[in-house]
Parts: sequence; C-alpha cells; structure tokens
Amino acid sequence: MKVISVNLGEKKEVNYKGKIIETGIFKFPVNQSIFLGEEDVIGDAVIDRKYHGGIDQAVYGYSENHYKYWKELYPNLEWQYGMFGENLTISNLEETEICVGDTYKLGEVILEVTKPREPCYKLGLRFDTQKVVKQFWNSTKCGVYFKVLQTGKVNIGDEMVLIKKAINTPTIAEVYETKK
Repeated sequence: MKVISVNLGEKKEVNYKGKIIETGIFKFPVNQSIFLGEEDVIGDAVIDRKYHGGIDQAVYGYSENHYKYWKELYPNLEWQYGMFGENLTISNLEETEICVGDTYKLGEVILEVTKPREPCYKLGLRFDTQKVVKQFWNSTKCGVYFKVLQTGKVNIGDEMVLIKKAINTPTIAEVYETKK
C-alpha cells in the first residue's frame, strides 16, 4: 500500500434544503507533505467533531482502487482524489483485509486501524446527490479511520508498512457490515 495523494479541505458553507451548513468534506490534493496530529490533520478543516477528528478518527484513508467503481456510477463528476473526504488516498487499501488494531508505519507516522467511516448526508453534498450515501452503505468501500500513535509528516509515495498484525479482531468490512 502506498500513498497516492494527500488531501486537505477548508471549511465550506453549503445550502442544503434551504439551510446553510458548514462542512469539511470538500478535500483536494496538495503538493506538499501533511502533518498527522494526535486528533486531526494539521491544516484540514474538521467541522463536526462528534463524527470526525479526535483520537480514534484522526485520519481518514480511502482506497485509490475504489475510485474506478464510483467513477462508473458518476461519470459526470469532476474527479480528483479527496472526493470521499479522505486525507490519504492509498493504493490497495482493502477493507476486507485490514483489521481493527493493525498498526502501520507510514512516513514519520505510526497509525493504528480503528474503525470504518460511516457516511452521512455530507457525502451526498460532495456528489451532488444523496443516493450516493445508500450506495456507499451497500458496499464495503467505506475507507478506514486511523488513530495516530506517533505524529509526523506523510508524503505522496510513502509506503504503508505493517508493523503489528492484530490478533482475533474483525476486518474493517466486518465491522462496517454490523453498522448497517
């Protein structure tokens, strides 16, 4: 697994059903390293701290491999990495193989797998349709939240190296299935 893109977002106001809401889901690739802190990515907008940021969901990773599936469903979107609100777009990140508690070295950082991402209506804002939320739930292409055990910088091209495999814990896909 390798970092294909590092993505940051700013706070954005969007009109949703006649109400102005704030979101940080509009993330875009950046051309420099990003710093993963204990509770979030430095310079990245985290709006709703109940569901994003914090110790157990400091960083969100999504698989580059899943983009092909979504591009076929939504060919008219302007595609770039960060579309799912992920901080890290990673090649070959597979929810059916990664387990809760697995620990990885990535650049200067040590990450621990914590849980899947549960989609909300803000993903629909990014895709300009709420039907994507149900489609997201009906797949195992949920992405992975990580806890940051050692803070530091991550760059495009950094490799995710497994340093500790969790024993007797479910995969991210298995946890995601129980949330539906």
